[in-house]
Amino acid sequence: MATARRRFRIRLLVWALVLVASLYGALAYLALPAVWSHYEHQPGLAGRPMVTTTTTGIPGDPINVGLVGSRGEVAQALTAAGWKPADAITLRSSLGIGFSVLFARPYPQAPVSTLMFEGRPQDLAFEKPVGGSADRRHHVRFWQALQRGTEGRPVWLGAASFDRGVGFSRFTAQVTHHIAPDVDAERDLVIADLTAAEMLAATYQVSGIGPTLAGVNGGGDRYFTDGEVTIGILSVDAARVAEAPRELANPPAVAVKQGVWQAISGVLRWFASR
Repeated sequence: MATARRRFRIRLLVWALVLVASLYGALAYLALPAVWSHYEHQPGLAGRPMVTTTTTGIPGDPINVGLVGSRGEVAQALTAAGWKPADAITLRSSLGIGFSVLFARPYPQAPVSTLMFEGRPQDLAFEKPVGGSADRRHHVRFWQALQRGTEGRPVWLGAASFDRGVGFSRFTAQVTHHIAPDVDAERDLVIADLTAAEMLAATYQVSGIGPTLAGVNGGGDRYFTDGEVTIGILSVDAARVAEAPRELANPPAVAVKQGVWQAISGVLRWFASR
C-alpha cells in the first residue's frame, strides 16, 4: 500500500512539473511575445529580425531607433542635432582613428565598423564625440528598411550605442570598441537631441527584439533593453518644428510591460554603473 501511494505521489509530481513547464513555455514563448508585439503604426516592419550582425554573421547590436524621412532629411536633422556623419572606412581614416585613440586627439567624424542588417551594411552612420578622442562616443547606424511607410515616406531603422573604450573582441580578438550595456539610453539620446533641435513632428514605438536582460553583441559586450524601437517622424525638409513632437501611445499590454521594465531597468542601470 505504501509503495502504491509513493508511486502515485511521484506520478502526481511529474505531471505537476510537466504542467508548470508547459504553462511557462506557452506564456514565455507564445502568449507574451504575441501580446507585446505591435506594429500598428508601421505594419511594414513586422517580421523584421530587429538585430544586426557582424560581417562574419555574429549577432551584433539590436535595432532600437528609427526615423521617417528622406536620406537628405535624416542627414540634415542629425547634423542640426549635433551629430557628425562618420567617415567611410579607408586606410587614411583607419590610421586617423588609431592616432586619435592613441594620442587623445579629436576625430569627430571617425569611421565606425560595418554591421549588417538583412544582409546589407549600414547606409548611414553618425556619431557624437565624448571627450578629446574617438575612444568614447555616441554613435548610430541606419539602414533604409522601407521605401514608403504609412506616412508615405522612407523608413530607416537604426542601432544606437555608446562606445566606452577600445579593446579586443571577445569573439575574434580583433581591435574594436566596446559598448556600454544600456542601449535604451542611446536610443533615447538620439530622439532627445532631435527633439531639442526641433526636427521631430511625432514619435511612436514598434517592437524590436523584445525585453532582453543579457544580450551579447558582436564584440562580446553585454547589453540590456526593453526591446522597443522608438521611431521619430522627421519634419519635412528638416524645417524646425516649434511644438513638441506628438507621442503616439503604445497598446495597453505594451504600456504595462514598459512599466514593469522601468523597475527592472533601474536595477540593471545601478549594477552597470558599479
